Amino acid sequence: MEHPRIAVVGAGPCGLGVGVAARNSGVDCVLFDRSCVVSAITRYPTHMTFFSTAERLELGDVPFTTPNDKPGRREAIRYYQRIVRHFDLQVRQYTEVGRVERLPQGFRLHLRSRDGVLSTYDADAVVVATGYLDTPVLMNVPGEELPNVTHYYKEGSCYFDQRCIVVGAGNSSVDAALDLFRWGADVTLVHFDEAIDPGVKPWISPEILSRINSGDIKVRWRTRVVEIRPTSVILRDEISGTEEEVRNDWVFAMTGYRPDPGLLTALGVDIDPATGIPSHELSSMQTNQTGVYIAGVVAAGYNANKIFIENGREHGPRILDHLLGR
Repeated sequence: MEHPRIAVVGAGPCGLGVGVAARNSGVDCVLFDRSCVVSAITRYPTHMTFFSTAERLELGDVPFTTPNDKPGRREAIRYYQRIVRHFDLQVRQYTEVGRVERLPQGFRLHLRSRDGVLSTYDADAVVVATGYLDTPVLMNVPGEELPNVTHYYKEGSCYFDQRCIVVGAGNSSVDAALDLFRWGADVTLVHFDEAIDPGVKPWISPEILSRINSGDIKVRWRTRVVEIRPTSVILRDEISGTEEEVRNDWVFAMTGYRPDPGLLTALGVDIDPATGIPSHELSSMQTNQTGVYIAGVVAAGYNANKIFIENGREHGPRILDHLLGR
């Protein structure tokens, strides 16, 4: 395409990376997001620190400066907002892409704004960069829909002196358990395995293990939540099969997230049933449907830990190189 027009679904860091690559190539590009710019990062815990160093989160050679070894959530949000301004990216926030229709030439995006106004946008190519935080992996147990259950964690200040169960033992679970403890909550970690996940950040592991060993944070290894009630949960020991009702106020089900492939499957993109990975060429990020590309963690399928900002930011330049025949 000599002068392609690109539509990007999702304005997270990897979606912005496509916008930056398009701007640097002189290509018209509009990004749509049903929430705000980098909405996934706004959902991170307020105290969260990135695993990556600042330079590995940068886009378009714009320096990410921070006085710390590793940047925090607030710094990252401000940095990516600065990227939007610096490159004058066209981002339509709070605009949901309901569906994408293939035309004889190109695509038509059917949009709904926050106030319910319907509109369309035509493009030559579509990039799906929708991330994964909108679709948590459910436990599928009775009571999971109750208001005292959440799959997200922000801060523990409002859980002082409350009984809290944290499900899981990965980074999100460990971070939540430690923060809840620091805010004065009574914390119990519930995990189906017998140890914390090996991928837990190395600077976090010593503290969570120390808190567990001292009894500051209680733990139920080889245990699952099988039912949630307004003031209690039913736990099942995976070894003996016995069930026990435990008094509890709040459940933090940090059970992970999966990308939603709905837009892709509607366009005919093949999804591997075992891995959840959309069919695509790694060199170009184009799917098995011509003109349909993916960027960011959606390319990792069910294993979200395969793609982070530092390698997902490479997808934008690959897409533009392919579109422009470079």
